[in-house]
Amino acid sequence: MAFEIGVLFALGALIGWGFGDFLIQRSVRKLGDWEPLLIITAFGAVALTPFVYGEIHSLVLASDYSFLVLLGASFVIFLTAIIDFEALRIGKIAVVEPVYSLEVPVSALLAFVVIGEVLEPLHTALVVTLMIGILMVSMRSRHFSRRVWLEKGAALAALFQGTTNFMVGIASRETSFLITNWFMSLFIALVCAFYIIMHKRTHKLVQHLNENKRLLVTVSIFDNIAWIFFAAALTLTPIAIAVGISESYIALAALLGIIVNKEKLLTHQKFGLLLALLGAVTLAIVY
Repeated sequence: MAFEIGVLFALGALIGWGFGDFLIQRSVRKLGDWEPLLIITAFGAVALTPFVYGEIHSLVLASDYSFLVLLGASFVIFLTAIIDFEALRIGKIAVVEPVYSLEVPVSALLAFVVIGEVLEPLHTALVVTLMIGILMVSMRSRHFSRRVWLEKGAALAALFQGTTNFMVGIASRETSFLITNWFMSLFIALVCAFYIIMHKRTHKLVQHLNENKRLLVTVSIFDNIAWIFFAAALTLTPIAIAVGISESYIALAALLGIIVNKEKLLTHQKFGLLLALLGAVTLAIVY
């Protein structure tokens, strides 16, 4: 039963990230990288505090490596978020998202090398099918340019995101998925607040928050729910399975970019969408 719940959490992360990335791009293009990241993580830290309050004291005094694991995961996800936000800010979401599919094999490779997590051949084939579908639905002719895959930080973001997926999985298993999300949100929020204060942008932050309340609250809800669901999925299913299913958000985010920009779906994109959806559903059912 735990596996089935884990799959549902991964599907929830898929939806949350699909809309979340689309809204993040709108946010960072209006406000830059640091302010939306502060609002999103501060929202998460505050919202989760009542649920983890009783565990905070024991976490600080823990004699194992839990605190260090959380600190390492938080640092990696902070770097990932900055690169991701900047890639979305300067690039088109339908261009950037396909490159992010590289995080699927990165996460799976780390899980195999570090903790010896191996998938059945059928599950591996379904994850590969998912990845191919994601690539097809979000790729257009411009993606065959070498520059798209090497410039604008997208490829670097994919590498960091794959590492982040693995680190979040380890941290969630060492502590809990709620503590992991709370700690990471608090860490990133403090770093962002320090940066904004040091650069004397507090007044501008308040102004932007007042002018964009609906957008910032909406993106905060979607993104935090996605990360909570994803971390929960990682504690109940193998990392490669959780990542494989949830990463279909890439196709959803790319589709939102295409639909909003009134671009027509090409034949291979329609086939890729079908392949990605069938791959995700089949993987969820078979697993």
